[in-house]
Amino acid sequence: MEDKQPLFQSYEKNVAYMRDRLGVEESFDMIHLDLVYAGRGMSLFLVDGFVKDDILHYLMKLLSRLDPDQLDPDPLKKLLQTHLPYVELDQEKDLNKAADTVLAGPTALVVEGIDEVIMIDARTYPVRGPQEPDLERVVRGSRDGFVETIIFNTALTRRRIRDRSLRMEYVQIGRRSQTDVCLCYLKDIADQERVEHLQRVLKEIDTDALPMAEKTIEEFISGRHWNPYPVIRYTERPDTAAAHLYEGHILIIIDGSPSVMITPATLWHHLQHAEEYRQKPLVGAYLRWIRFIAFFASIFVLPLYFLLSMHPDLLPENLSFLGPSEAGVIPLLAQFLIAEIGIDMLRMAAIHTPSSLATALGLVAAILIGQVAVEVGLFSSEVVLYLALAAIGTFATPSYELALADRITRIALLVITGLFGLKGYVIGVTFWLIYLASMQTFKTPYLWPFLPFSWKPLRDVLVRSPIPLKNRRPAFLHPKDPDR
Repeated sequence: MEDKQPLFQSYEKNVAYMRDRLGVEESFDMIHLDLVYAGRGMSLFLVDGFVKDDILHYLMKLLSRLDPDQLDPDPLKKLLQTHLPYVELDQEKDLNKAADTVLAGPTALVVEGIDEVIMIDARTYPVRGPQEPDLERVVRGSRDGFVETIIFNTALTRRRIRDRSLRMEYVQIGRRSQTDVCLCYLKDIADQERVEHLQRVLKEIDTDALPMAEKTIEEFISGRHWNPYPVIRYTERPDTAAAHLYEGHILIIIDGSPSVMITPATLWHHLQHAEEYRQKPLVGAYLRWIRFIAFFASIFVLPLYFLLSMHPDLLPENLSFLGPSEAGVIPLLAQFLIAEIGIDMLRMAAIHTPSSLATALGLVAAILIGQVAVEVGLFSSEVVLYLALAAIGTFATPSYELALADRITRIALLVITGLFGLKGYVIGVTFWLIYLASMQTFKTPYLWPFLPFSWKPLRDVLVRSPIPLKNRRPAFLHPKDPDR
């Protein structure tokens, strides 16, 4: 922890210290305005581009009209309560803290004869509009989404939750970056023990900076660093975030990221989508089951087809057509692995390709690569078919993080099935189930309510229940108010 530096008795020393700590002479965008108002020396320190010019200009105009006797006998009180008519004003006795706050956007006002720095939070950030997120589109529903500015995101959340118990706890993380982080929860609903646990974990994070925002925090608080499966759900939709708050979840909002972290999150949370709740219950239940089928297909279709191709005797006679009609030039396992790598290469290429060329890239991949690879005998046509089914299942999985974890699981199952055949497939699937059953998300079993088994919550997982019938909050969250 850096030592505090109280203000000096000399106004000139205070100004010199701030100039040196902020590097005014070395950074062109660090501005120091040396002013004289009401017969006193005053200095404004600000970052160019972080300040609303019209507000600062208005306050400077008011200060320029002051006479010396208007600040007597208590100049700090007079400035804060009378002559600086602005909503977000604060005072700081530590020069180090004041300088660090300037780097976050607020303006520091150092006044001769006053032993505190006046902080004027008239900041603004370059920000895009709150448009609908690409990963969580719905046919019907709101089109606004979280952005990269924490104040916008907290406002979008409060717009949907007009509850007096909504708490937005502010903390800064990163010795150098001093990144703004907000812990958001409903005090009358959320489990206080979970809230205190997250408060403690966030305060214990010791790192220079959070360059990757929410992903850096996830690695600190989730544990099991080599586990591919996500234990935190991300959302860019304010309505989804609000729905989880009302259930008793706790959100973590990080400045610089449009993704809000939802804790805790079981496997089934990653398979939910807002579209299910924007349709009638029966339609929503149908959509949910389609997602479940897609999720399991993305993991098991390729390894199972490969196993049956290796052991056609496992197939009944009327399903014998499932095996490959032509073997191809290279072994079947190598075909699958090459195709998997090719799909990931195509995905990365699509991300890096300008949108105007993305369609052309898809045509090249589908026609030139896929078709020609089959015609020359490099791949069998069945490999392309089943790989396409697995890829569709991957893209239909709502959580991008879960879809990537499923891809790693699928490749591992393919390899172990290729090495050990039927025994390898059975052992791989069993190990996968045991691994997921042993996982926890913030002291909650990852497969709850399937393991440990609880029928009523499991029914709500399997079937999208009508909202009027969902009169209880999820029990695993231990909400203070379990009744909706």
